[in-house]
Amino acid sequence: MYFKNINKTDEIYDKNIALYFEGKIDICEHISEENKLLLKKLIEKENFSGKKEERLEVSFLEEAQLTNMVLIGMGKEESHVKENLRKTIYEVLDGVKGSVLITASNEKLQDPDTIAEVSNYLNYNFNKYKAGKKEKDLKIELLSSREGEPGKEGNILGQSVNITRDLINEPANVIYPETLAIHTIFMGQKYGFEVEVLHENTIESLGMKAYLAVARAAEKKPKFIVMRYKGDPKNPEEIIGLVGKGVTYDTGGLSIKPSDGMASMKSDMGGAAVVIGTMTAVARMKLKKNVVAVIAACENSIGGNAYRPGDIIGSMAGKSIEVVNTDAEGRMTLIDAITYIIRNEKVTEVIDVATLTGGVIIALGHDATGVFTNTDKMYKNLQIASKKWGEEVWRLPLLPQYKELIKSDVADLKNTGGKLASAATAAKFLEEFVENIPWMHLDIAGTSFIFSEKGYSKMGATGETVRTLYSYIKG
Repeated sequence: MYFKNINKTDEIYDKNIALYFEGKIDICEHISEENKLLLKKLIEKENFSGKKEERLEVSFLEEAQLTNMVLIGMGKEESHVKENLRKTIYEVLDGVKGSVLITASNEKLQDPDTIAEVSNYLNYNFNKYKAGKKEKDLKIELLSSREGEPGKEGNILGQSVNITRDLINEPANVIYPETLAIHTIFMGQKYGFEVEVLHENTIESLGMKAYLAVARAAEKKPKFIVMRYKGDPKNPEEIIGLVGKGVTYDTGGLSIKPSDGMASMKSDMGGAAVVIGTMTAVARMKLKKNVVAVIAACENSIGGNAYRPGDIIGSMAGKSIEVVNTDAEGRMTLIDAITYIIRNEKVTEVIDVATLTGGVIIALGHDATGVFTNTDKMYKNLQIASKKWGEEVWRLPLLPQYKELIKSDVADLKNTGGKLASAATAAKFLEEFVENIPWMHLDIAGTSFIFSEKGYSKMGATGETVRTLYSYIKG
């Protein structure tokens, strides 16, 4: 895959894509006068006006070479959003090979970042384990007058989304706590952020009892991964904290999942993959922000040493937890990670990202990420960031009465409130550990992994929320 923004061209392309807003048809300049006349006559004959999803396709000879041109209507200019352009480019170029030129007379459609980003998705397939795999040979050029490094940010974000997808799509025998840590170290060295990995004895000395309870039955030992990016050294006290759920495989523990529910449980580290992808984008774009991200990586396995329903477990924060269901394990790992990032890394706000509950899928399906927060401003800024990318977020309530559902008769809290309001009670459990600093919880169970193709997201990992978090951090 190749993308480049160009200011002029004399090349003949296999395919030409011309984008138009409704009522604003202006024939591109790079073809011969004879073919311009042909296009004008065809536009008049077919009454092409640039309405949304309107298409007009023609093939002709340009300097004795056969070329194909597709005129695409993008609808009214005042209704334009970048997501429409992203979807359109993906749809029209999916499966295309050879050289492509994209032109538009309107500057809003001459959008190198959006086209560079989506070009990364055109060739994405998680097929590394298939014999005889082939990648499409596709060269995309955009004719525009943009200065500087047009397309750089979009290209980096597209690559960061694909890094996230790859991590989630890898099977659990390839990505487990140790290999996830190794991969993160490599990303840090390559893209410019510090990585520290804490091993089991250090984790234990920090008092992360809830996290270690989940991890203890697994043959693969836990690894606590810390990523630090210091892009604003003049303001060292302002630090954004990211926490990603890193359960690299979840059997459900002794509260074992049904067999059908286990096949996709390699994806239970989706939150971890999202924060790694976000850190790569933040570091590569050299944002003037300080960001720390942590992952309590482990497997939730079954064995003689597994934690049990009925156990009472401690935590780094000092609160005790009655285990009601060992399949409510993600929140057990997250609370120690949240405590660590607040107390040891001194972050000034926390965003945790987790494939936490099936309840959020019941509520929102696969179309929106559920958000819970104790700070209105954080959610408003997240909304602004998400709209740029068409990544839907929806705020759900943290009602005080939900705390009653996680009260325990024998401990400070119990680790699940049952089926009613399950996404909210899980968030309420996490809230008990945020120590009154600004906090936001993103439940990505429905949006991080899908079971059929949806636009430019292939079946499997979507990489969703990387772009939104990046834009939130960028501000």
